[in-house]
Amino acid sequence: MPSVAASFGSRALPDDPTQRTLPGSTGCVTDDELVARARAGDSAAFDQLVARHQAAVFRAVTAAIRNREDAEEVTQDAFVRAWSALGRFRGDAAFRTWLLTIAWNRALSRRRSLAAWWKRSAPLDEAAAVAADGSQNADGELRWHVAAAIEALSPKLRDALLLAQSGDYGYDEIGRMLKVPVGTVKWRVSEARKKVRERLARLGYVDAG
Repeated sequence: MPSVAASFGSRALPDDPTQRTLPGSTGCVTDDELVARARAGDSAAFDQLVARHQAAVFRAVTAAIRNREDAEEVTQDAFVRAWSALGRFRGDAAFRTWLLTIAWNRALSRRRSLAAWWKRSAPLDEAAAVAADGSQNADGELRWHVAAAIEALSPKLRDALLLAQSGDYGYDEIGRMLKVPVGTVKWRVSEARKKVRERLARLGYVDAG
């Protein structure tokens, strides 16, 4: 039977990786059951895991890289590596958390390899929702200032904020991805939001208090 790693590695991601589904996908089978089947050589079981977690992986990678083409490539690479390492998955954490950790490490590796990755980053439109009032209807100018404020954060604060702001990950998952305690994650997110708010306050968009 051909390796699923080889077949996945040659398969292009769809236009919107967060919308990918596979025939026969079902929510009644647990990740642990699918992992067991995949370890036994069932490539369809691993395809189910890909379908189930690709959206979360893609968004995490995008938070680190913020360049769609690179994020798609890293997402694919993360699944290929997960397949190759599946025999070493001990179950100490949930499969999703283990997978997100692999993906985040690959994303950081790619980010470090891009000499000027920040110059290639896509606009942070979605991240603009972190404005103090939480409004999703901020005008274009405000959204631009919020994006600039987030861009000005240190990588540690920015990563924690974007992962938390996505709403896809719990603090425990973020902590495992960033390799820091949950308390540190919470502090970084709080500090990042504080700095964004302070910058917006200086521009007259929100109250300083």
